[in-house]
Amino acid sequence: MAPQREWFETDYYKVLGISSEATEKEVTRAYRKLAKQYHPDAHPGSEDRFKEISAAYDVLGDAAKRKEYDEVRRLGPAAGGLGGFGQGGGFGGFRVEDLSDLFGGIFRQGGSKRRTYPGAQAQRGADLEAELHLSFGEAVEGVVTSVNVTSTATCATCGGSGSRPGSSPVVCPRCGGRGVVDDNQGLFSLSSPCPECGGRGTKVVDPCPTCHGTGLQRQQRRVKVRIPAGVDDGQRIRVKGRGEPGRNGGPAGDLYVVVHVEPHAIFGRRGKDLTINVPITFPEATLGATITVPSLDNPVSLKVPPGTRSGRTFRVRGRGLHSGNQQGDLLVTVEVSVPSSLDDAERKAVEALAAATKGSPRAHLGA
Repeated sequence: MAPQREWFETDYYKVLGISSEATEKEVTRAYRKLAKQYHPDAHPGSEDRFKEISAAYDVLGDAAKRKEYDEVRRLGPAAGGLGGFGQGGGFGGFRVEDLSDLFGGIFRQGGSKRRTYPGAQAQRGADLEAELHLSFGEAVEGVVTSVNVTSTATCATCGGSGSRPGSSPVVCPRCGGRGVVDDNQGLFSLSSPCPECGGRGTKVVDPCPTCHGTGLQRQQRRVKVRIPAGVDDGQRIRVKGRGEPGRNGGPAGDLYVVVHVEPHAIFGRRGKDLTINVPITFPEATLGATITVPSLDNPVSLKVPPGTRSGRTFRVRGRGLHSGNQQGDLLVTVEVSVPSSLDDAERKAVEALAAATKGSPRAHLGA
């Protein structure tokens, strides 16, 4: 691959806002975020920024290209001292093949195959995001539903050509359809995107009245999604290949569905475990009791031992949520209920208990 002029002039890591030590996943994550932010279909006027981002990802997103780019950037100044690279000068007694070995095959002769500018290459479509609101029951059981997505699609009027029906794009007269123009500098040839066609290789002379020459139009579509059982509030579900369509034969992006789960009337949730607060009486807490507790399917019996403190949590295994191959538990927190009013019999019983009670629970406080 012949080095491009912009390899020396542009810091692709800075374009994507990442460090030179970024992993492949970090590179892709940064690209997707910026591509969504500056996509020209969603943000008109950001075409140049979007192309710059695409050009950076075209290099850094490819392990082989990234390795060569890093090497070119590292050897750029040194290369200038080996006979005036970029100034049309020679390289003394070196043959071009020797230089190719010296620079690890990065540089090739001007007549070699040149890289096509990213704008003319197949480009992956941008990722999309949609929100989905589910009831607590739907989140517990899982559901197959659909979401509305607004995205670009091939223009129905021109079939994606960008030209008015009955006409066709013409080959760019400046680049001859290659999408790039060359700047010969001695033994090397540096390429840059064609300024006349923007790197596409073709020009639309009679734009389509529907898409105005872009070949794309915005439309709303419904996408079927399968939500797994046990999905949590705020979880993102990936639907592969249902994002923005690719360009020039590139693959489509992905759709990410952000799930919002409505709260339940009596149950809470902690991961795959269900939580519930159950009131008990003072006699039940003091003497012990077996109480009935609701669950998502059938009620369960829970034994409350004598002397149970208010706020104690009991675990009922296997009565929580199914999440993948795992089964959660039901966490029951008991709270001693204190009556706000008493009848005569109740008051006499409590007064008798107070009179029979010895010691103070606050003795350790010195009270």
